[in-house]
Amino acid sequence: MRVVAIGDVGVIDEMIHVGDEAMFEAFIDAMRTRGLESVVAISANPSETVARYSDEVSRVEAIRGIGFAPTAGGREAQEDRLDRVVRTAAGETGLLPDDDSAHAVIDAIRESDGVAVTGGGNLASTWPSHIFERLAIAGIADALDRPVVVSGQTLGPQLTEADSALVSRLLGIARLVSVRESASFAVAKRLSAPTDRLRLGADDASFLLGEALPALPYCVVTLANHVGDADRDAVITAVADLLDEVIATADLDIIFLAHFGSLDDSRVRGDSVVHERVMAQMESQRVMAAVPTDARAAARIARSASLVVTSRYHPAVFAVPAGVATIGIPVDDYTSVKLTGALENFSQNGILPVTALLAGDGPALVARVWEARNATATAGRAIAETQRAATAAWWDRVADVFQAHSTTRHG
Repeated sequence: MRVVAIGDVGVIDEMIHVGDEAMFEAFIDAMRTRGLESVVAISANPSETVARYSDEVSRVEAIRGIGFAPTAGGREAQEDRLDRVVRTAAGETGLLPDDDSAHAVIDAIRESDGVAVTGGGNLASTWPSHIFERLAIAGIADALDRPVVVSGQTLGPQLTEADSALVSRLLGIARLVSVRESASFAVAKRLSAPTDRLRLGADDASFLLGEALPALPYCVVTLANHVGDADRDAVITAVADLLDEVIATADLDIIFLAHFGSLDDSRVRGDSVVHERVMAQMESQRVMAAVPTDARAAARIARSASLVVTSRYHPAVFAVPAGVATIGIPVDDYTSVKLTGALENFSQNGILPVTALLAGDGPALVARVWEARNATATAGRAIAETQRAATAAWWDRVADVFQAHSTTRHG
């Protein structure tokens, strides 16, 4: 079984985005236990991705994507490129330069048993180039009669009419579709995704780690630079005050865990910039900072915490299946959909919108979440058993789609 998979992977300039890598890694792990022999990753840094994911069992290759970055031609140019790429896959010639990166993608899909859209689960108008890239790859697969699976996605909430039409085309091509929030499930149904192919489940990286880990006396904190329309300085101050309250209420040390951070210890970038500013304003010195080198390390730290406070998504994804009490701080509609969905999937509701944070509602929520932590752990772990089984069944269905094509292709 040979699969082409697209996720937002590839560490560039020593900056790792843990969540995107985690979803891709979860897909690779699941397929390797189900007969995957080789995978071709669409990567922003092919050589780095090969080095990160290769093992002795199945080969990992990597190539660059087709490319739909905004150009002088704007959206019209992106739509024209999409059309020319798909028509080239269908057999027309002279539509693309000989050195166009799309040729390598077409060749890889032609030699595959199918395509997986996984990782970087953000099909929203905020990133239209992501939509074009994924639809182009699905269109190539469709032209070459290769099955497509879409896994672990958030749909919207911001989707223009034009982008809705593109996402609808993608969902219509896919043999199977999995979304990770009830809000995304509603969008998929609105876009006429066939219900017999559609699944609502936990994020693909929820069970990247399988082992149970004891709760240790620390609180994991991950903060993105993005604060929506809020005043950044005010948010920094409010978070610092909230974390001092966590230390006073729960007697926990604080570990600032960068989700998007630099693997070069000499450079402070990404989430670490925000973390340093918050640490500087805290009264307590019971703090430390870390930048994990891979998704498993990040998941292990989050799953071993006694509490998680995060404005990013995947620290919550890692924590809640282990029953770790979690407070999510959404800053806009998009982060609200994701964080609310991640917590709801495991029966948690500790959502603190940035407006409520600035209004001083944080300490009361910390007290409530902390007091309920034992009940939260029990309920979350019970749900995790059911969700883990459902996730395994999902990966079985995905593997069956690719294996069926492999059997047909190889006779």
